[in-house]
Amino acid sequence: MPLALWALTISAFAIGTTEFVIVGLIPTIAEQMTITLPSAGMLVSIYAIGVAVGAPVLTALTGKLPRKYLLVGLMALFTMGNIVAWRAPDYNTLIIARLLTGLAHGVFFSVGSTIATSLVSKDKAASAIAIMFGGLTVALVTGVPMGTFIGQHFGWRESFLAVSLLGVIALIASAILIPRNIAQPKNTSLLQQAQVLVNPRLMLIYAITALGYGGVFTTFTFLAPVMQQLAGFSPSAVGIILLGYGVSVAIGNIWGGKLADTQGPVRALSLIFAALALSLLLFQFTASLHWAALATVLVMGIFAFGNVPGLQVYVVQKAERYTPGAVDVASGLNIAAFNVGIALGSTIGGYVVQHYGLSQTPWIGALIVFSALLLIRLSGRLDRPSSEPVME
Repeated sequence: MPLALWALTISAFAIGTTEFVIVGLIPTIAEQMTITLPSAGMLVSIYAIGVAVGAPVLTALTGKLPRKYLLVGLMALFTMGNIVAWRAPDYNTLIIARLLTGLAHGVFFSVGSTIATSLVSKDKAASAIAIMFGGLTVALVTGVPMGTFIGQHFGWRESFLAVSLLGVIALIASAILIPRNIAQPKNTSLLQQAQVLVNPRLMLIYAITALGYGGVFTTFTFLAPVMQQLAGFSPSAVGIILLGYGVSVAIGNIWGGKLADTQGPVRALSLIFAALALSLLLFQFTASLHWAALATVLVMGIFAFGNVPGLQVYVVQKAERYTPGAVDVASGLNIAAFNVGIALGSTIGGYVVQHYGLSQTPWIGALIVFSALLLIRLSGRLDRPSSEPVME
């Protein structure tokens, strides 16, 4: 794999750490800022909203910028956002900091996905995306547990300071390893880019992405308090649990990419969504059973992020067919859809926690993921044979 792809992975690691470290810090932030668990959970939703806005809008606005300098600038914005979070005097400032880092995240992954696929042959596209998104999974394995440990022992602010240092490393890696001659996307009009928003096939994939990825976050957002309050683990054990979950996610991400390459995105996603819905439903019954809860979480991790490579390569394939002049924007909108799902799932989870309790989040998540399974089967049927007109 080319060095540029590893630079993308390093940046994805930094971004993944700041995105997911909040999950382990929610009880700590809620206690130290004297806010409720659902209010702390909103820090997940706000970040996701920043990504959802940044991915399509800022990707379209930055289409003419050189790819290398755009990526370096994004990592600078990311680092600044985490420094603001570190020094945030109150909850509202922390919200703004999360929004800033979310904006950088959105553009990075939408542009990075198309760069990753352009660096390899078409038969390795999903694997290339899996390697880049592997930075997220490595973040779950190492960055998030370490951030949780730092937050629990030194305060949540120091976790964001550590993440800002990761941002500096990623910025330097991008400056050194990303080549200057990365192909620019073709100039397209706003009208051509807007075609993405009116193409029914692409909109169907975005719905699948939002539901399939978002269903997990109904439970995952509140995984730390679930494992403490329901499963009976100590706060110090949560970091170890997140480490194990991250290992499962890393395995699932690489497996999901290879499965999408060999079986095709639709078959791969059908299998992953079915397994994910079943594991979430199982967690409904094991969440209060200590070791059974831990085992379920580890199994669930294999499928929780295994859908990412398949979803991203699927939308790029369809964009190349239906909106060839706006593939970057289509990719960006799928990143937005991931985070609309996160915002939706974490918000629904917060509502469920506030009104019905932590124990009711898994089956709600399973229902959301099952709806994604139905939609991917529908999309697969529309793929064979298609009589839809190609939008030039």
